[in-house]
Amino acid sequence: MTTRPYQPASTADIDPQETAEWIESIESLTKNASPARANFVLNRVLDHARLIGATTSGLPYSAYRNTIPVAQQPAYPGDLALEERITSIIRWNALAMVVRANRAYGELGGHIASYASAAEIFEVGFNHFFRAQTEDFGGDLVYFQPHSAPGIYARAFLEGRLSEADISNYRQEVPGKGLCSYPHPWLMKDFWQVPTGSMGIGPLSAVYQARFMRYLQARELADTEERHVWGVFGDGEMDEPESIAGLTLAARENLDNLTFIVNCNLQRLDGPVRGNGQIIQELESLFIGAGWNVIKVLWGSEWDSLFAADTNHVLLRRFAETVDGAYQDLGSKAGDYNRAKFFDLDPESAALVRHMSDDDIHKLKRGGHDLKKLHAAFAAAKAHKGRPTVILTKTKKGYGMGGAGESRMTAHQAKKLDIDALKAFRDHFDLPLSDKAVEGLEFFNPGEDSEEIRYLKERRVSLGGYLPARAENATTSAPARPEPAKYAGFALEANGKEMSTTMAAVRILGNLLKDKAFGPRIVPIVADEARTFGMDNLFRQIGIYAPQGQLYDPEDKGSMMYYKEAANGQLLEEGITEAGALSSWTAAGTAYSVHNTELLPVYIYYSMFGFQRVGDLIWAAADQRTRGFLLGATAGRTTLSGEGLQHQDGSSHMVAATIPNCRAYDPAFAYELAVIMDHGMTRMLDEKRDEFFYLTVMNENYAQPTMPEGVEQDIIRGLYKLRSTLPEADQRVRLIGSGTILLEVIAAAEILETQFGIASDVFSATSYTELARDAMEAERKNRFAKPSDRRTSHLEATLPGDRPVVAASDYVRNFPAQIAPYLPVSMTILGTDGFGRSANRKSLRRFFEVDRQHIAFAAIKSLAERGEVSDEVLSKAMTDLGIEPGADAPWQL
Repeated sequence: MTTRPYQPASTADIDPQETAEWIESIESLTKNASPARANFVLNRVLDHARLIGATTSGLPYSAYRNTIPVAQQPAYPGDLALEERITSIIRWNALAMVVRANRAYGELGGHIASYASAAEIFEVGFNHFFRAQTEDFGGDLVYFQPHSAPGIYARAFLEGRLSEADISNYRQEVPGKGLCSYPHPWLMKDFWQVPTGSMGIGPLSAVYQARFMRYLQARELADTEERHVWGVFGDGEMDEPESIAGLTLAARENLDNLTFIVNCNLQRLDGPVRGNGQIIQELESLFIGAGWNVIKVLWGSEWDSLFAADTNHVLLRRFAETVDGAYQDLGSKAGDYNRAKFFDLDPESAALVRHMSDDDIHKLKRGGHDLKKLHAAFAAAKAHKGRPTVILTKTKKGYGMGGAGESRMTAHQAKKLDIDALKAFRDHFDLPLSDKAVEGLEFFNPGEDSEEIRYLKERRVSLGGYLPARAENATTSAPARPEPAKYAGFALEANGKEMSTTMAAVRILGNLLKDKAFGPRIVPIVADEARTFGMDNLFRQIGIYAPQGQLYDPEDKGSMMYYKEAANGQLLEEGITEAGALSSWTAAGTAYSVHNTELLPVYIYYSMFGFQRVGDLIWAAADQRTRGFLLGATAGRTTLSGEGLQHQDGSSHMVAATIPNCRAYDPAFAYELAVIMDHGMTRMLDEKRDEFFYLTVMNENYAQPTMPEGVEQDIIRGLYKLRSTLPEADQRVRLIGSGTILLEVIAAAEILETQFGIASDVFSATSYTELARDAMEAERKNRFAKPSDRRTSHLEATLPGDRPVVAASDYVRNFPAQIAPYLPVSMTILGTDGFGRSANRKSLRRFFEVDRQHIAFAAIKSLAERGEVSDEVLSKAMTDLGIEPGADAPWQL
């Protein structure tokens, strides 16, 4: 094993006596005043040193040892020996659960090593800190490290919440009852509260959830004063950009209701997190820089006597010289190896352990496996005020798995253990299991009357009940909202007034906000650019949430729509962070379950920066059963003129279509938007359906018609007939449009009528996705049904017969193509495949071949292929409409 200094060697001490006097002074101040006083003086000295130029930077991290000294470590409040036995039992059952499943099937996967490293972390939380919801307390929220799910299931088994049959069906949800792989509220709606299976989402969501609790308190919507958010995450997970994206927000808003526990087992999936460095020191520097309180739990109680004897701090020097790759190697080896390769490399450190046997050295635990050290850290984190806290705790991945996985490169992939390894695991934790029980991977439950189970349940009773646990609905619903005519009358009876659908959406939102009963339950969210979407009128109307209020006079204070921040502000203006805004939206959209408060979050954003940019967060929101509206503004590839490739959205609806509980619509008219929004509120608030609505809205102004009679249900289903031309003509095509391209379809119908005498039926497709889902369901039911029980889909009922169909949208052609398999006639599809361009709308639509001329030509071509239009008419149409067949397709690169 090789080691190298992690940090550059310090400058030689030219005056050791002066240095000793400084150290003695600090020690005296700590002893005679307090550690807090000593810390205050040190900070003042450092500030002055910066002022006079003695140093230009602060300390990036502390020494490689526990933050809390032994003298400040509180007495352990529980039965330590009993908790250690319980931890060992849970650790075995978690291991048996995974190994049994893979012994039976060999393909289910699962994780042993992650929970093995984190078991003590969870047990300290479960036994002493994680509080459940009660009648008069909202409960804490815990973001569980996803790979440790087997351990959470194993504890629930001892609690009696899960049966042996349940844990025997780990990762076997089909067929019948089974346990899902990771925390998934969609799959276990009464158990898991939040999904964390996608790395990075948990930390970011935890920050915004803690912040949202403060928002609820400030707006007097829920009492969250004493509630806490705990997040247990991995050190490798902190490499995800999302993991650290919210750190400065948490410090800036003084979220002392938030604690991260980062399980630093030094290993990610394939190897060391920082083989040539020290991830704990790196993370401490990161969190300190972001403004967090940092507590390190690196060494177990067995090290205390060594630190006390180490007056020259040789251990700290050796720790600083040892990189994580070496720590991993040491962790996988026995005491004799650790003596030779760590302690004996320095005569002073060798002397410190000369009295210890190799077995004693092997038993020197890391701090993350010491219940007392962890409890002290948890307690200090909970008591700390003014800042969020992170506990960086050092563990071994695969702790207790010995040569089969402890600190091994392959630990993460370990799914199976041989009999000898299983017996060694049993012996390491002194489990009362016979060889036969070990070989049979039998689950162990000491019995309801056992000391262990009584203690485990008593601890949870004292903390309010069991966790995790999810409430399906709030106990009271949001206040009734006004009738659509009151808040959306302008859209339902527009009478040709020009406006964009974005403007209509914001106006609907503004009118709902004015309702004194329902308005306070709306949570408007933007990721900056509220002014772009015409929402600046909301600044003054409802205020922008800022926990400290507004500490300055805004530059635009004299204007009608000045930038107004307020401690009880309603609008969440998140800054340029779509991931953060989406996390706030999820927190608000699940408040009915997490906070017993039914809300309606409305997040409006550039549509290109939604599903494409933070699609994983949207998927997690779907898993968490979020209810709310996503408004993809400036939507479509040709409506956002001038912005070009990076901003023009042509694909969001295709991604939205892949999410089962996302209801996606592309309305063209304000009245369609109003009908869909009312329908969405009915589904989410009245019927309590766990779904959310994605609506694309545009910034293009055009005349908005009044809603025709009797089309409401067809708007919701996704398709309705808007108008017909030349009703008596036989030569007829059916034209379908959505979004602003519907206007091009209408114009194409006029061209066909006036220039070519061709009749058309024009349809508005408010949702190709809803049409396709309904048709797919009808097809499936008909496959199993008798012919007499055949079901007709809405698509089939609205587009019967064999007349040609031409569909155009501002999205890729696969968007309308969702309905093609369910039509009895061929369908011509026009869309915006390819990269976007900077140009005006007319030029863009011509380039992507979705303008009125191309739509009209496609209709004539469909008739020509049926022999209903001559080649001469087709050729004339190409000339008259300016079609250039020689040009490359937009998607050809």
